[in-house]
Amino acid sequence: MSGIWHISHMEMVLRLLCATGLGGLIGLEREWSNHAAGFRTHILVCIGSTVIMLLSIYGFSEFVLEGNVRLDPARLAAQVISGIGFLGAGAIMRNGSSVSGLTTAASIWVVAAIGLCVGAGFYFVAAVATVFVLVSLFALNKLEKHWLHAKRVQEMLVKVNMQWGSVASIVSAIEGSGLSIYKLQTKLDEHSDRGGETGHVIVLQLLFKQPSREKLLLAIDLISTLAGVISVHVLQQPGTKRMKERQAQLQP
Repeated sequence: MSGIWHISHMEMVLRLLCATGLGGLIGLEREWSNHAAGFRTHILVCIGSTVIMLLSIYGFSEFVLEGNVRLDPARLAAQVISGIGFLGAGAIMRNGSSVSGLTTAASIWVVAAIGLCVGAGFYFVAAVATVFVLVSLFALNKLEKHWLHAKRVQEMLVKVNMQWGSVASIVSAIEGSGLSIYKLQTKLDEHSDRGGETGHVIVLQLLFKQPSREKLLLAIDLISTLAGVISVHVLQQPGTKRMKERQAQLQP
């Protein structure tokens, strides 16, 4: 009966190597996409989960024959599933109305599950799960960008001096560029010191649905010609040199 609770050193090393390889494959994709949790992070998470699973199953084998002891191999594994969420939460970032890092946090959680499978000896499940994760990160990511592009929301922040600028003129300039405003919010900033002059500043938050880069550039050019405009900043837009030049500080 106690044979199932023992494992050779060579088998342990094999499982740790397998965890390193599978976790590294997923981490390599995250590293390639320039995410904070990349190659080494995913490897460490997968190895750690495997070690905990090995400990949970085989680390207490000497107590198997004790009459008052009941082994539960899933106890430590359950703590990994809940505890890995804290690590994944560190990869989630909020920038205005957009949230990034959810996919990386999910990949960390999946890598932990793969490590548990490897530690328990479920090589087939771990390998198939790794393939599915890689397909999801590579292929489905491209399909998502192609099919769901129409549902994406673009955010623009415009700062304008309340004494010189006019919200109506900014809205007219945006509509003149061909953009359709999905949502508009305004808030009053405290003060802004510009060239020795201090005055109240209005911050406009404008949301657009599926705007083209050309229309965004045209809108920034039109807004920059208006009196009182302090700065224009576009969020969640693929970075290009031309876009970054437009997002520089604008002087009225």
